[in-house]
Amino acid sequence: MLWALLRQYVRPYRRLLAVVATLQVISTLAALYLPTINAAIIDDGVAKGDTHRIVELGAVMLAVTGLQVACAIGAVFFGSRAAMGFGRDLRSAIFQHVTTFSATETARFGAPSLLTRTTNDVGQIQQLLQMTATILITAPIMCIGGILMALHQDAGLSWLLVVSVPVLALSNYWIIRHLMPIFRRMQQLIDGVNRVMRDQLSGIRVIRAFAREPIERRRFAGASETLSATAVEAGQWQALMLPATTLVINISSVALIWFGGLRIDAGQMQVGSLIAFLAYFMQILMAVLMATVLAVMFPRASVCAERISDVLNTRPQISSPADPVRPVSIGGRIVFDDASFSYPGADRPVLQQASFTVAPGTTTAVVGSTGSGKSTLLALICRFYDVTAGSVRVDGVDVRDHDLEQLWSTIGLIPQRGYLFSGTIAENLRYGAAPGQELTDEQMWEALRIAAADDFVAAHPDGLDRPVAQGGINFSGGQRQRLAIARAVIRRPAIYLFDDAFSALDVHTDARVRAALREVSAEATVLIVSQRISTVVQADQVIVVDDGRVVGIGTHAQLLDDCPTYAAFAASQTVTAGEPR
Repeated sequence: MLWALLRQYVRPYRRLLAVVATLQVISTLAALYLPTINAAIIDDGVAKGDTHRIVELGAVMLAVTGLQVACAIGAVFFGSRAAMGFGRDLRSAIFQHVTTFSATETARFGAPSLLTRTTNDVGQIQQLLQMTATILITAPIMCIGGILMALHQDAGLSWLLVVSVPVLALSNYWIIRHLMPIFRRMQQLIDGVNRVMRDQLSGIRVIRAFAREPIERRRFAGASETLSATAVEAGQWQALMLPATTLVINISSVALIWFGGLRIDAGQMQVGSLIAFLAYFMQILMAVLMATVLAVMFPRASVCAERISDVLNTRPQISSPADPVRPVSIGGRIVFDDASFSYPGADRPVLQQASFTVAPGTTTAVVGSTGSGKSTLLALICRFYDVTAGSVRVDGVDVRDHDLEQLWSTIGLIPQRGYLFSGTIAENLRYGAAPGQELTDEQMWEALRIAAADDFVAAHPDGLDRPVAQGGINFSGGQRQRLAIARAVIRRPAIYLFDDAFSALDVHTDARVRAALREVSAEATVLIVSQRISTVVQADQVIVVDDGRVVGIGTHAQLLDDCPTYAAFAASQTVTAGEPR
């Protein structure tokens, strides 16, 4: 998974990484050459008292050091640019793919997990790429080059390399093997912390209203403590690396100095060669240590790559067909033909064999008890879900055969919860614009007038530029709902779907909005889900849904006589004669 992601999203930065590789090779070779120069200074300059030779070789060492530093800085700079670009592209790919998900895929992963995968998981792989650009090239060159240069200085001490390097590598491998499952748990626990935090931020008013702060604090503390314990466990294993590596390096250094001193005493080796061999020996072990650091990051990055690939490889269940139907225009005639729907994993359908027709130029109201399937009807028209049996047709074409973008562009949906995006009122209204539609201020004010929202918007000094907090929490429920209605009507859609959209409005404002809507939706198809008898009493058609089944279709007067379910619904509310539609 990890290498597949890297191959795909690193491709645009191959040239940049080639520059990094070149700079790293030059920097590493320069670092390998420095101990040899140092040995020459000691053996040819200091030992012989040749000051000119010391100065000459010192100047060469300074030049090589300067080259090494310049190349190392350049490698880190370009490597960071490549890694940051990779992270940006991968996050963008995840975001764009997630926006194609239907409600089924979104519910499968969950918003907290998708947030973690887009941020923390990508960051782990991005960090691995940056370290790889600086270590993966340096470590093998330094290790192999150090071995060759050390053998060039004195082959008699090479047996120390044969012992020390495998011991260091095996000790670190043993630690890494235990880290992989811990990192897998850690990423899942980060999802859990995000989930709890998201719940608390979204429901802060409910938490305060019921004085549940202590319970929520304990809940968050539990999630945090579990994550902390797992992180400490991982840290304990990682903490073993430094002492294990230091122990191997120090013991190896002592052995090298001991046996090197014996060879010098026997006249088989010079002091400068021993110092150079010791430097190369340390470089070799440091190369192994750098590879170990990379190996520590690899398990966590590999887990993150699996989680990201799981998202990117998930194909949305709802998408435009390969050869979609694209009519010149959509009139808005809606037909349910024995339509049934079951949520994934449900033991029974939420909607069963629904059959009815909604004609353009008419208003149809859908009523029923809570959980009877009213909102599901609207979701099937928008194709947020696909029917499990039967069909839903718009202008005689199954919605599954329509081009999704064209279908959605002809629908104005006002959900039960009028969600607003952070920005301004004008930006939120532009969300409702049809594809390619450029909205003028006059059109925005007209939409606000229809939704009875122009008064409180005009009363604010910023007007259309009034700031909107995320979710519209700086507006009342009724104001949010009216702004959501304005956003939907601004495109003048062929189909209006109101999912209990008037519930947050008082009776007077409800009447104003419905009167204004009649003017702009005279030729459109209007489908209203409502619990208010005053909203549905003058509808051209009323559909009564009970326990997922359509149990009555007709006008208000007809259903009072023919449908006991509707009669009971009407009797539960006080109807004022002549109340406006």
